[in-house]
Amino acid sequence: MPDVYVSIATAEEAVQERLAEVLELRAAEPAQQAMLEAYLADVPLPDGARVLEVGCGTGVVARTVAARPGVGEVVGLDPSPVFVDRARELAENVASVSYVVGSGTALPFQDGAFDAVILHTVLSHIPDAETALAEAARVTAAGGALAVFDGDYATTTVALGDHDPLQACAEAAMAALVHDRYLVRRLGTLVRAAGWEVVRLRSHGYVENEEPGYILTLIDRGADTLVGAGSLGEPAAAALKAEARRRVAAGRFFGHIAYASLIARRP
Repeated sequence: MPDVYVSIATAEEAVQERLAEVLELRAAEPAQQAMLEAYLADVPLPDGARVLEVGCGTGVVARTVAARPGVGEVVGLDPSPVFVDRARELAENVASVSYVVGSGTALPFQDGAFDAVILHTVLSHIPDAETALAEAARVTAAGGALAVFDGDYATTTVALGDHDPLQACAEAAMAALVHDRYLVRRLGTLVRAAGWEVVRLRSHGYVENEEPGYILTLIDRGADTLVGAGSLGEPAAAALKAEARRRVAAGRFFGHIAYASLIARRP
């Protein structure tokens, strides 16, 4: 079950449209917004800063950064034309934001073109993370900043105890959606090897309980993935989805993912 984001540019348009909706749903969660604001506050930006977001998806982070005081221009890049089209629509009235289709491992920009580069929940989807970090360093001016935020997706859980059947859905979803679930555990090493100086590495936690949204979509995606792999029948998948919603109605739902942010400086 390979990570769909690895080949997102060639995925069926319906799949890309569905994932675009999930990206916006996740971004609307107050806890996700709080984590974004927390690590963005750690990023040093000069007045008139030019910022690049690699793997921008539908442009949530790019729009957020553009609204920060003193930011001059934000460029979002993503390999998915569907995501980029959606990002352009959502930022139609934001003059300081632009979007381009491109690869994070071959950035179409000149050396030192940006004051900061942001990779928000994207590096774990890139098979060649080392090249992506080196490319980010290349296009960042001396003294500029790198901000990486990603999930420690091996921690993803919806289990209420041992042998919880819903956990199989969470794990199947992660296998289908994330290339490297352990990426953040090597993040400091990878960043330093790419020529950056690590400034700060810290953890963030994300929990859904009474009104789940994003993690509930993971259970659904995981159940569908298991059906597609022949590991589960349709009736069992429907039962697991119903069980997740029964827990929500009973106030017993729990979902958690640990995240981490890293801020680095370009020497």
